[in-house]
Amino acid sequence: MKRLLAAKRAFVLSTVLAAGGITSASANEDLQKLMDDPNQWVSQTGDYANQRYSKLDQINKDNVGDLQVAWTFSTGVLRGHEGSPLVIGDVMYVHTPFPNIVYALDLNNDGKVLWKYEPKQAADVVPVMCCDTVYRGVAYGDGKIFLHQADTKLVALDAKTGEEVWSVVNGDPSKGETNTATVMPVKDKVIVGISGGEFGVRGSVTAYNMSDGSLAWRGYSMGPDSDTLIDPEKTTHLGKPVGKDSGTNTWEGDQWKIGGGTTWGWYSYDPELDLIYYGTGNPSTWNPAQRPGDNRWSMTIFARNPDTGMAKWVYQMTPHDEWDYDGINEMILTDQEFNGEQRKLLTHFDRNGLGYTLDRDTGELLVAEKYDPAVNWTTGVDMDPNSDTYGRPAVVAKYSTEQNGEDVNSTGICPAALGSKDQQPAAYSPKTETFYVPTNHVCMDYEPFRVSYTAGQPYVGATLSMYPAPDSHGGMGNFIAWDNINGKIKWSIPEQFSVWSGALATAGDVVFYGTLEGYLKAVDANTGEELYKFKTPSGIIGNVMTYTHGGKQYVAILSGVGGWAGIGLAAGLTNPNEGLGAVGGYAALSDYTALGGTMTVFALPN
Repeated sequence: MKRLLAAKRAFVLSTVLAAGGITSASANEDLQKLMDDPNQWVSQTGDYANQRYSKLDQINKDNVGDLQVAWTFSTGVLRGHEGSPLVIGDVMYVHTPFPNIVYALDLNNDGKVLWKYEPKQAADVVPVMCCDTVYRGVAYGDGKIFLHQADTKLVALDAKTGEEVWSVVNGDPSKGETNTATVMPVKDKVIVGISGGEFGVRGSVTAYNMSDGSLAWRGYSMGPDSDTLIDPEKTTHLGKPVGKDSGTNTWEGDQWKIGGGTTWGWYSYDPELDLIYYGTGNPSTWNPAQRPGDNRWSMTIFARNPDTGMAKWVYQMTPHDEWDYDGINEMILTDQEFNGEQRKLLTHFDRNGLGYTLDRDTGELLVAEKYDPAVNWTTGVDMDPNSDTYGRPAVVAKYSTEQNGEDVNSTGICPAALGSKDQQPAAYSPKTETFYVPTNHVCMDYEPFRVSYTAGQPYVGATLSMYPAPDSHGGMGNFIAWDNINGKIKWSIPEQFSVWSGALATAGDVVFYGTLEGYLKAVDANTGEELYKFKTPSGIIGNVMTYTHGGKQYVAILSGVGGWAGIGLAAGLTNPNEGLGAVGGYAALSDYTALGGTMTVFALPN
């Protein structure tokens, strides 16, 4: 039976890999079939809905305590390891942070390296990367592995051989444009974002044709309607047309040209509505007094058509952001009952500390509640559709970083700039109808200063210090279970450091996540009870995934401390204000872990 299953999966993979000339419709259909097979892990997010849920239940809450290390693989690279491996058929694809090496490993032969692709990138891209040289992983589609390098070169590799099929350059590192995010193959296109908000770049999302890498469309986060691909009469914000030049008329002069709003997060897709969803980042500069206005469309959820890029709706969560609360975190798509009606929902845990639930078809705002009780910069969001401030958060004056036009040190702001959650993705279980969210429990002092723009130079304009939220458990993180319908925490697990790992929920009623000290943990999906933990060789900022091989279920995690929280360790920084304030906040992390890039694979004993 095991040989038959392996043979069947190998046939499916070989059929897909050989189909280089198939139509875009069938290519996308094949990718969807692979995503629907729980034995494989074909997308960084598990599926287009970003649920990070597996139907596998061989490992369950009754036996997960028996997990053992099955095998390991060293990536040969230090710095922060985000993202996860992919498993397609009998091949595992593993990536690294800069220099963005890709390995193809043969699961039938003790993980033997089938091929290795090592890009030749100029080292001068490293100083332009904001918060470590992380990379959130390769993607798969149409028989190709897609690698978006730190220097913004997008490469399509033959999944069988590792040979380059095509490549295209998406940005210009000399201006501060870099990449840390994965890409999303949709239909006959590859959807790509850009990093570099701290260097005053203008964010965009770009679609390249999957067959040859040619440009299909590009939608900017701000600028004229022709640049943002916004129809002033048809594109809506909270149910109303956005109007002409919405991407420029809340900026002073032409500041929108260096306005930030970068797109380094996760992407999701609804095949029925034929819409892609993503969020945009902070406006540039971090000094809010230098950019009066709402700064649209930074800090915004976009719903776009994948064929044309045209925006159907937008929702700006944090107008005139004063705290670097990037809106790039994942959009999780679910079909649930809301107020007695079945709705197509989108749930988003923003850096600003608010958990949002929206109707993903119309953009209607349904829920906006704090998912960390420490959040204090706002008293909440105006939920009255008839109000002039509908959908806007009410800012608490003492926690504003723009005090009467003066640059002052605002203290005790919660959350810190790295948010109540950064890019580390949450998971959703349709069995429990619960979201499992890795969070930061961190506050900050924030002092803006005047800064001038120079292409390729930091354009931040603020000094930060970070520390655990006061009057709490003394730690810097929680792992929570969230009810997105009522906007409430079901249960919460305190952690010493921020939970910087992506979660995984399974049909075995187990939820997995990692900690910055390096523990892989498994908890009961219903109660949060800890069922298992194992300390891996380095701190975990990667995302847990699962697959089967030979009829046996495995769980895998990349460990390798780094990212914004671990930038002090990753880059050897010691000044508490370095790393945009994170070095001092996470100074104790060096007492618990050290650098190292390792993939650890777990399984139940035979």
